[in-house]
Amino acid sequence: MLIVDVEASGVEYRTHSIVSVGALDFANPRNRFYEECRVWDGAHVMDEALAVNGFTKEQVIDPKKQSEADLIHAFLDWSDGVAERTLAAQNVSFDRDFLKAAAERAGHTEWPFSYRTIDTHTLAYMHMVTRGLQPPVDSVKKHSALDLDATLEYCGIPSEPAPHNALTGALSHAEVISRLLYGRKLLPEFDEFEIPWRNVF
Repeated sequence: MLIVDVEASGVEYRTHSIVSVGALDFANPRNRFYEECRVWDGAHVMDEALAVNGFTKEQVIDPKKQSEADLIHAFLDWSDGVAERTLAAQNVSFDRDFLKAAAERAGHTEWPFSYRTIDTHTLAYMHMVTRGLQPPVDSVKKHSALDLDATLEYCGIPSEPAPHNALTGALSHAEVISRLLYGRKLLPEFDEFEIPWRNVF
């Protein structure tokens, strides 16, 4: 699996830009990727998105930073060395769609990733159900309330620090996947946190 996290200037991949990408190879978690970029010319920038990822407007338009096109080429080059590249993340369609749109804007015609992905939300939902637990539901919107923080808490991991960082996000996703799929810890960054269901008899 290729664990990935994209931070962007907004939530719509057609009009917003990537500002950073974090990733790691699940089979070799020391093989990591993190790079930042400026937004593409004409991309929209939402103040709300910057509040989440911690970048300032000046930072995301900084001409000294590499372009989104350069970042996506660097990411695709790095990913060539990953033996199994099924994308995985929390709400992974967001990350996949931003990466694909960036590749198209950069003129990269050979998109290497499949639409088949692994979503930590689905894994956590299934894990809870198989243990006889009711996944949380938003009483107003009437859909799953199992967001990243809830999934992290379920797996015994603290909430992701704010502002969000793409590499920190990718590490969190990888640890969650390891605990949910294999019942074991993966990364030294989370070793002090026990897996909650190990102590349930």
